[in-house]
Amino acid sequence: MVRFYGTASGKLDDKGRLVLPAIFRDAMVRGGLVDMTVVVKKNVQQRCLDLFPYGEWVQRSDKVLEGLDPELNIEDADFWTKYNDGVFTLVADGKLGRLNIPSQLLEDAGITKEVVFGGVGHKIQIWDSEIRKAALLSDEKFKETASRLSARK
Repeated sequence: MVRFYGTASGKLDDKGRLVLPAIFRDAMVRGGLVDMTVVVKKNVQQRCLDLFPYGEWVQRSDKVLEGLDPELNIEDADFWTKYNDGVFTLVADGKLGRLNIPSQLLEDAGITKEVVFGGVGHKIQIWDSEIRKAALLSDEKFKETASRLSARK
């Protein structure tokens, strides 16, 4: 099982490629993912991209599908179609681990040049650096949320 933690910065090159930072490539290798096959998609709730190891994506999408019947229920079918819209399987090239991110995904996430990769456990989020700054919780809001969540136990 692969887990991603920490952040790293990067730059989009002129061909729309990003180099997967070494800390995340190393995590994939330690987790047994030598071929570097990943799935990238728009985040459902935030203006960033999600990057999953291929096996993690399959497991999570299968879990979503378990509660649906897209063959017989039109709402489920519409949701499943939208859920999979803009999902791309990529293989990082060479030793650098470059990823050729589709331009539509980059545009949807507002990524133009400077990016931040953020490990959030089971996936990596890819953000435009300015959008990420604006989206992160303030320290005060983080403390309030932590307190509220700890009261659930």
